[in-house]
Amino acid sequence: MEFISDPKQYVDAVELAAANIGSEVTFRGTVHRVRDMSDFSFIIVRVNRGLIQCTFQGDALGDVQRADVKDGMVVEVTGKVHEEPRAEHGFEVVLSAITIQAKPAEQLPIPLGKKYMGLSLDVDLPLRPISLRHPNKQAVFRVQAALADGFAEYMMKQGFTHIHTPKIVSAGAEGGANIFKLDYFGQQAYLAQSPQFYKQYTAGIFGRVFEIGNVYRAERHNTSRHLNEYIGLDFEMAYIDSMNDVMEMETGMLKYVLDYVRTHCAPEVELLKAEIPVIDRIPTIRFHEAKEIMLEQYGHKSKNRYDLNPDEEVMLCDWAKKTHGSEFVFVTHFPSSKRPFYAKDDPEDPKLALSFDLLFRGLEITTGGQRINDYDEQIQKLRDRKMDETLFESFTMLHKYGMPPHGGLGIGLERLTMQLLKLDNVRLASMFPRDMTRLVP
Repeated sequence: MEFISDPKQYVDAVELAAANIGSEVTFRGTVHRVRDMSDFSFIIVRVNRGLIQCTFQGDALGDVQRADVKDGMVVEVTGKVHEEPRAEHGFEVVLSAITIQAKPAEQLPIPLGKKYMGLSLDVDLPLRPISLRHPNKQAVFRVQAALADGFAEYMMKQGFTHIHTPKIVSAGAEGGANIFKLDYFGQQAYLAQSPQFYKQYTAGIFGRVFEIGNVYRAERHNTSRHLNEYIGLDFEMAYIDSMNDVMEMETGMLKYVLDYVRTHCAPEVELLKAEIPVIDRIPTIRFHEAKEIMLEQYGHKSKNRYDLNPDEEVMLCDWAKKTHGSEFVFVTHFPSSKRPFYAKDDPEDPKLALSFDLLFRGLEITTGGQRINDYDEQIQKLRDRKMDETLFESFTMLHKYGMPPHGGLGIGLERLTMQLLKLDNVRLASMFPRDMTRLVP
């Protein structure tokens, strides 16, 4: 009889080799690139997190011929580590043994061995299972993983409970037609536009909740900033005094998350030449003030009375950078008529909602605000918008039986990644993007 116990401790191959200069190491990886010289070859091996330069001296090592080692082979190698300032990481491994564990059946369809592949989206996206092996592509998603990990860590430090909510729902949380319909055993159902209802339910249970999960929007947009499925970083908090509590929590979270990326993704930040901003304070302006600033300082007369157009988001971030030295800016108090039905109206001016967007480097990455917590107020808003209140009985149960003042927000992880790394298309920040035309891979 056999028993299964704990796994072996994970060892980063680059760290292993760097810590054993002058000694022999063994590790596994994939041949990233081969550079043949006259009597030896450089074998660049791609490991979990980086590239290691190896030298294959002579014509053969055991049963493996030097001429037979090709890009894409999976290998186990053993060799002595030598200092080599010209090599990546400052060392190389002189091989004494190599075992080929797998061979590609065909030549690689893209030049993974090049520093920059220079692929168009039309070539890159269908080949994502292969193109993501490139160190630069991999680095994008290590940074993205750190953004999500840092978010979760900060939320838990602030007393938030990590929740997991349904993605098949009976009603759209945001209203409108941008919602995917499906047949749920004969009933009409939808893919969740947002975890909003469930965040509010559980904020009434736990006080503070957060989620990292998929969000679906049936929007017929084919732009560089839209996806039909994306990852949302959401939180909701009860017992707030005002919308400012939510914005303060986001500011603290972003400070923490960006520091987390700097600490945990230093090699990736260097590889991508990413500029990670340092946050002190984030300026806040009201929606109508934003329109005035654009008119006075940019000569721009907005035609959109209810929202910000993409070019206006760019202008406002330019203004925030020049005026306050901030790459982020909160815009608050949007017109109530264009904000969700659960958004609380400003008691001082009910035409405005206690709702905000956060802009970063010219793009909206967050929408949030304070929610309605009074039952009569929520029912009246549904009626004012001519929405069938009977469809929302499970949601308004929240208000009917007592709910503290609360608020929260949602961040698009791909948009945050795109802006942080200055990518020119949100699809580059999605491993396997879903847009109007793409369902595979």
